[in-house]
Amino acid sequence: MKFFQTSKYHFFKKSTYISLRWIGIIGQLISVNFVYFFLGFEFNFLFSNLIISLGIITNLYLIFIYEKTQLSDRSAFIFLVIDILQLGALLYLTGGVTNPFSIFLIIPSIFSSSNLSFRTNMMLVILTIITILFLTFYSLELPAPISDHFHVSQYYFYSIPVALIISLIFLNYLAMTFAIQSHLRREALAKMEEVMATEHELLSLGGQAAAAAHSLGTPLSTIKIITQDLIKQFKGNKDIEKDIELLSSQVERCNEILKSLTLNPVDEDDFIDSDLSMREYLSEIISSFKDLSQKKFTFNFDQYSNPKKITKSIEIVYGLRNFIGNANKFSKKNVYVNLKSDSEITEIIIEDDGNGYPKDVLSKIGEPYLKSNDAVEKSKAGLGLGLFIGKTLLEKNFASINCRNSKTRGGAEVIIRWKNKDLFNI
Repeated sequence: MKFFQTSKYHFFKKSTYISLRWIGIIGQLISVNFVYFFLGFEFNFLFSNLIISLGIITNLYLIFIYEKTQLSDRSAFIFLVIDILQLGALLYLTGGVTNPFSIFLIIPSIFSSSNLSFRTNMMLVILTIITILFLTFYSLELPAPISDHFHVSQYYFYSIPVALIISLIFLNYLAMTFAIQSHLRREALAKMEEVMATEHELLSLGGQAAAAAHSLGTPLSTIKIITQDLIKQFKGNKDIEKDIELLSSQVERCNEILKSLTLNPVDEDDFIDSDLSMREYLSEIISSFKDLSQKKFTFNFDQYSNPKKITKSIEIVYGLRNFIGNANKFSKKNVYVNLKSDSEITEIIIEDDGNGYPKDVLSKIGEPYLKSNDAVEKSKAGLGLGLFIGKTLLEKNFASINCRNSKTRGGAEVIIRWKNKDLFNI
């Protein structure tokens, strides 16, 4: 099971939640005791402190009894319900929605919107709205002497719960939107790290295969020579002759396997482990696609005047491959790669003769898990991970990326530009 299939059932650290609750509890204690002892206001002081003690008890339960380091969706829901009801009870004793601290009622559900499931969040929002409406119609008066002087229009009074409910819904939607985008980006970045790790493993495997082929070449050749001598010695003995021929064929098969294992990995390893000019980088990448594709690749470097070598970078290689691979995938017949360079700038333009980027996703190119709303385009497109990975890797190495639809070729166009001072200092 993949990481994001298991980790999605745990949403936030227990220690973080405990710290936030301590801040809230201490704030409540300070407020209640300051108003009672220093300002001399009259309200149910004893019962208010008993309600606050409920928060203290549940926090101690989380610290000493609840053993898990992360709160599950169900556990988090239970404790957030306690928070809403505890604060609601405290506000009931001190003026209801007219208490300026009633704004804190919306915090638990907003906190859940970016961490818990949609269903859990909706239940907390509904509970918060019910609590606000209850406190609008049922609550004790504000602590005296404020209650003696607090007289407002009914319009103003009922606007308070309306404002709280609107704020609750708006902030929940905002937090949920940002949380979804954040989760998708984290997952895409994890996918990128997985791809890069696989790339490094393949390079390492290529080196090991080359070393194995080199080391096993001599003993396999010796075995082959011995089998040829044995065939001569036991000529006419069909049983032994058959076994020796089988042994010889297996030696040949070992040589072929080693050759196939090392053929591509060695080329790849040599390519990555060399400092090349940008023209050589692109030539190698394009050649790797030409061997597997029926498309025509046109590589133009007439305005290339900077043969300076670039320090080996698997990130640049993989980023360029992703964009050229996308052009190869979505083109009809032709892929065009144009390299320009002078003393200041190095620019690569990758174009194809395909249908181009769908208009509804053009402004969002580079975001992960991107889909067009057009049914035809949706059926042909991927998840946008290739573009996301390529863009992220190249931008990490100081490149600027501009994706648009080509005015001359009709398909997609990607412009990758470096300042030479950044490119040659990577």
